[in-house]
Amino acid sequence: MNAMLIDGKAIAEEILVSLERERNAFGVLTLGLVMGEADAATESFIKIKSRAAERLGVEVQRFSPEQFDKALECSGVIVQLPLPGGEELLAKLPGAKDLDALCPNPLVPAPVAGAVAEILSRYNLDPKGKKVVVVGAGRLVGVPVATMLKEYGAEVSVITQTRGSLDELKPADIVVLGAGEPGLIKPEMLKPGVVLIDAGTSESAGKLAGDADPLCAAVASIFTPVPGGIGPIAVSMIFKNLFALAKKIDLGKIQGL
Repeated sequence: MNAMLIDGKAIAEEILVSLERERNAFGVLTLGLVMGEADAATESFIKIKSRAAERLGVEVQRFSPEQFDKALECSGVIVQLPLPGGEELLAKLPGAKDLDALCPNPLVPAPVAGAVAEILSRYNLDPKGKKVVVVGAGRLVGVPVATMLKEYGAEVSVITQTRGSLDELKPADIVVLGAGEPGLIKPEMLKPGVVLIDAGTSESAGKLAGDADPLCAAVASIFTPVPGGIGPIAVSMIFKNLFALAKKIDLGKIQGL
């Protein structure tokens, strides 16, 4: 069996084209990145964000944690984790500015969860009643994806280093990876025909790598490679969120809120 490899760049391109059509409805849009020192994986992700922003006429501004209040003047804000003091900043981040849906009261979906939903929709994959295993319980991938899939009616298990076992992967119909451990998942751990969504991006030997060994594509029916799978789609979802929040703010002004 050879998996259908998801071309995340092509899907992201379609989403960005749709957003380009909407762009004239807004005035100046700015994206504030609150961040510390970035590793190779983070810098790669920021470059992708910056290219999409330039295309959509959105100015990207970088801020240190000490400049957080200044960042809040932007149309939308991303607190780039991991970041010392990041939790305190997220606690102060208004939902109307939060593009990653990490604050206490987000108004938009988490970008990776949105990207996973986009793939499920495009390939007519209904998770209702399916056995789903999510590897990792991080705030960017594991938690929001597990929550979303439960809302869709899936039977969801979350595996971490201290909870559950990788043996739970074998009977799973859908597996979503977000551990950030290169090559953690091997083909023999998976059921033939599994839908394998790899959102676990990290650095290995100076290159971006996913949680799944690339050989897993031989047993999966659908596989999102790293790089080029979930990442580009998630970036497009950030800007989809930015436009959605801009619409909400404009509506509030019209209503005098």
